[in-house]
Amino acid sequence: MNYRHAFHAGNHADCLKHALLLALLRGLARKPAAFAVLDAHAGRGTYDMAAPEALRTGEVARGAARLQPVPALAEYLALVADAGFPVHYPGSPALIRAVMRPQDRMVCCELHPEDHAALRRLFARDAQVAVHKRDGWEALGALLPFPEKRGLVLLDPPFEREGEFERMVAGISLINRRMRGAVIAAWYPIKHRAPVRAFHHALHESGVRDILDCALTLREPTDPQRLNGSGLIVVNPPFGFELEAAGILGALIAALGYGEPGEGVDVTRLVEE
Repeated sequence: MNYRHAFHAGNHADCLKHALLLALLRGLARKPAAFAVLDAHAGRGTYDMAAPEALRTGEVARGAARLQPVPALAEYLALVADAGFPVHYPGSPALIRAVMRPQDRMVCCELHPEDHAALRRLFARDAQVAVHKRDGWEALGALLPFPEKRGLVLLDPPFEREGEFERMVAGISLINRRMRGAVIAAWYPIKHRAPVRAFHHALHESGVRDILDCALTLREPTDPQRLNGSGLIVVNPPFGFELEAAGILGALIAALGYGEPGEGVDVTRLVEE
């Protein structure tokens, strides 16, 4: 499996991650005070769906292309359409930028040389966006806390190295220590059950409070060679997000599911406030 995001743009994992991300940003924007966003594994910002990488996998046909215009997905689908879908699919930096207000700002980190260059071109004249060629995990210690005292950190590593779940727990713990009120959104793959159970247990034991898990599975997670689903860990979710997330996941599975055994969605509170 090639983990470079150009191969997977618009797949079911993106649908989950991006629809929930927008709901979190909407929650932050309810207050007029400025917020900042750190996209620690930003990618290239937007993706050409006619590029060889996207055509090779065809994952968008089983993802964003299948979604229906229902209320729970209305904002997400509108922003995807505004970005030029189905010709282009917006990555998380493009979606975040689309909902930022004049007082808000974003910092993006990306190490891959080609993707970093594309991201810099995308935001070349944008005073509200800073693009760094640096490791996202290292950036957590360097760029937090935000001067704004409010904001969101998005963790979306490629999960191509051993120990990524452990780095995720350490990263979430570090963010929480440096900026306790920050909203944290951390995407993870669901291939088989054991790593996810261990991840959840480690989060429960981390000392971080107010943790929500939002998961979607398309089939029984028993094949470690397949992306059988994915989840988003949310720390410090805004008021009302838990109910909103359930509606978003319900709309996603209604459009993306094939009725396979093990298919379903779940919004679970891993740790109380």
